[in-house]
Amino acid sequence: MSTPVHAYGYEMVAPGEPPRRTLRHFENLAYDEALVEVAGCGICHTDLGFLDHGVRTRHALPLILGHEISGVVRAAGHQATHLVGRPVVVPAVIPCGKCPECKAGRSMICKHQVFPGNDRDGGWASHVVVPAHALCEVPGASTDPDDPLPGQPEITLRHLAVIADAVSTPFAALTRANVSEGDVVIVVGLGGVGGYCAQIAAALGAFVVGLDVSESKLALAPSLGCGLALDPRVDDARALKKKVGEWVALQGGASTRWVIAECSGTVPGQRTAWGLLVHGAKLLVVGYTMDSVELRLSNLMAFDAEAIGNWGCPPELYPAVVRLVLDGKVDLASHTVFRPLDNIVEALHDVRAHKEARRVVLVP
Repeated sequence: MSTPVHAYGYEMVAPGEPPRRTLRHFENLAYDEALVEVAGCGICHTDLGFLDHGVRTRHALPLILGHEISGVVRAAGHQATHLVGRPVVVPAVIPCGKCPECKAGRSMICKHQVFPGNDRDGGWASHVVVPAHALCEVPGASTDPDDPLPGQPEITLRHLAVIADAVSTPFAALTRANVSEGDVVIVVGLGGVGGYCAQIAAALGAFVVGLDVSESKLALAPSLGCGLALDPRVDDARALKKKVGEWVALQGGASTRWVIAECSGTVPGQRTAWGLLVHGAKLLVVGYTMDSVELRLSNLMAFDAEAIGNWGCPPELYPAVVRLVLDGKVDLASHTVFRPLDNIVEALHDVRAHKEARRVVLVP
């Protein structure tokens, strides 16, 4: 960089304490690093795991959290100068692309991966430095983060921050399950990640069932592409499975090979998802909880089913996710709200208290 950049952010200093405003100074970038001026950074429940629930960051504290980042590249190392001035989405998990795992097509288990807000400072800041090789450019986007995106007057670069986890993670899970037109997808938990999972499944042409315990989320289910929305507390596991099966039959869907996406990250949600296994099913574990759940693992054998864990989204899938948004097939505007970064403590309080149903994006 020709001149140093002075940035600010909010760092986690210890579990249970509010983030503290701090300064960062960037002078020299490595050959494959980019300095991104942050347009927006989402608040994810993973961040609350670090802040509130004792989940340890891989980098020692203090650390700036935040891994749902969009912005504009303002400087880059000599291998990435072509990106300067480009609007981008920063993948939440950035693999090295060179190790045996990456070359074998399993980049999400790369031992050298970089997770902003976990392995290094993240996006709750005015600027962030990240590996440049995985950045996803946003075609046609302005460098002004408040300008509308091409063909999408209600969407700006700031909205795209949520792509980096809330949208791309369920996209990766559904891609791994090879979901296509006419498949049956059952989404357990319609908040945040689950809501986008339902939208993506519907965009892929699937018959979508949404399950949630929240009346407000169930009311939104049709707008997310769900043809059927159910509260799993109303029926026992057998009756719930029967209701889903009857609706699927009416749609002309199969009684086997259901794709069940557990997005709630709760023990009841995981039990509900497990109870919906059918022959040839694929159970996608997308949500996360530190709590344990007791299951009869032999059901996988009996149903010849699969259980697939999903950690993030490979960077090469990001352009397809961006295209879904630009084509209007995934609605970000209705499910995103902006808060000033300097109001982070209040924003975190509202997320914890479930006072804000939409995804909160912090704006520097």
